[in-house]
Amino acid sequence: MSTICAISTAQAVGGISLIRLSGDKAIAIADEIFVSFDGKRVKDMQGHTCKYGKIVVNGNVLDDVLLTVFIAPKSYTGEDTVEISCHGGLYVSKRVLRACIDHGAEPAAAGEFTKRAFLNGKLSLTEAEGVADIISAQGESTLKSAHLMHEGELYKSVRRVCDRLVNILGSLAAWTDYPDEDIPETDDESLLVTLEGCETSLKKILADYDSGRIFREGIDTAIVGKPNVGKSTLMNALLGYERSIVTSVAGTTRDIVEESVRLGDVILRLSDTAGIHESQDEVESIGVDLAKKKIDSAELILCVLDGSRELDDDDRELLKSIENRRHIVLVNKSDLPLKINKEYILDGNILYVSAKERDGLENLRRMVFDLFKLSGYDSSPAVFANERQKLCCERALKHVKFAHNALLAGLTLDAVTIDIDEAANALLELTGEKATEAVVDDVFSRFCVGK
Repeated sequence: MSTICAISTAQAVGGISLIRLSGDKAIAIADEIFVSFDGKRVKDMQGHTCKYGKIVVNGNVLDDVLLTVFIAPKSYTGEDTVEISCHGGLYVSKRVLRACIDHGAEPAAAGEFTKRAFLNGKLSLTEAEGVADIISAQGESTLKSAHLMHEGELYKSVRRVCDRLVNILGSLAAWTDYPDEDIPETDDESLLVTLEGCETSLKKILADYDSGRIFREGIDTAIVGKPNVGKSTLMNALLGYERSIVTSVAGTTRDIVEESVRLGDVILRLSDTAGIHESQDEVESIGVDLAKKKIDSAELILCVLDGSRELDDDDRELLKSIENRRHIVLVNKSDLPLKINKEYILDGNILYVSAKERDGLENLRRMVFDLFKLSGYDSSPAVFANERQKLCCERALKHVKFAHNALLAGLTLDAVTIDIDEAANALLELTGEKATEAVVDDVFSRFCVGK
C-alpha cells in the first residue's frame, strides 16, 4: 500500500497541529524532512519514542516539532507510522503536510487511517465505527456507548450469536457430508433451543436501537403554530440566544429556521416554522406549506398556542393534524390572563409557559424523555452505531426465524441450513468479517480526513 499523510487535528488555529504519516515509507519520508536536535536519524529511532527537532525543506526551517515513531505492527494502523506535532497555525501545518507529499506520501482519503487499521486486523468494522461515534459524540450517554462500541462490545455480543450459528452449520455439514462416519445426528429439540436462544439475543440487541439513535442523532423537532403565538420567542428561549427574528408583526417567519438545543443528554434539532393559517400572500403561503410538510416528517411536534386568546378554527385544525403524532402542546403567554378554552387540549402532554419570560420550560426535558421512553435507557449495553449494523442484525433475525419455523413445520435439515447460513452471513457482514469492498468503502467515507 502507498504511504498516506494528513493533518489529523482540526483545520483551525490552535496550540498544536498533528500531521500523521502511515505506510512502508513513512519513516523514510520523515527522515528526509526532520532534523533532530541531538543528531539522531528517524530511521534509528525505536517504536513509541519521540524526538524534538525541526522540519527542514530545501535548507529552510519550517517549524520546531515533536516527532513520534510507531513501528509496525504496534501502531494504530498496523503499519509504520510517524506523527509530527507542530505549532497549530493553519499555514505552518499545511506547509509540513506539503513537505510530506513532496517527498513521496499521498494525501489520505476520509477515514483511511482507520480503514487501514481494519484491513490490517487492528479493529473490527464495528470497533472502527465506534471511533467515528466517539468523534461525533455530543453527550455523556453517546460517548459511553461509543466507547463500548470501540472496545468491541457490540462485536462480542454479535460474535456470540454468530458462533452458535456457525457451530450448528458445522454439525449439520459434518453429519450430511459423512453419513458413514459415527457422527451423532443433530436432534431437532437441541436445534430448536439453540435457534430460540439466538432469536432472543438478536431481539435484545435490536431493542435499544431507537433509544440509542435518539441519544446519538437527536430528535427532529418542529415548532408549529399560528402566526404571532410565540414560536420564534420559544426557539430563542430554548437556545438561550436570539436566533429567530421576533416582532409583533404576524407572519415574520416565512421560511424554516433550524438550530439544535441540548436537553440533558438529548439534542432537539429544532425547526422554527412559518405560522400555519390561510394566507393570500404567495411567499407566506409557501412558508405555510413547508411548515405542514415539516409536521409530516418531524419526530416531535412542539405545538405552540396563545393562552391569552380563545382557540379558533386554525388552532383546532392544527391540533387535529398532530393528534396521532408525538407532540407536546405549549400554551404560551402564561404571564397574561388565561383565556384559552382548555377542553380542546386535554391530552396530557401540555405545558403552560411564558417563552418571553423563559418561564415553565424546565419540565420540557421530562416530557420529552417520557414521550420517547428514554428515562430508563441504559447506555451500558452495546447498541448499534448506524443503520447498516441494524439492517444486518434484522436480516439475521429474519433468517433465524425462518429456520425456526421451517424446523417446526417439519422441513428437511437442508432447508433449515440455508436460512441459518444466511443469518450467519448477515452477522459476519455486520462485524466486517465478510463485508464487501463496497460496504467497507461506504463505512469509511463517513469519517473525517486524518482519522
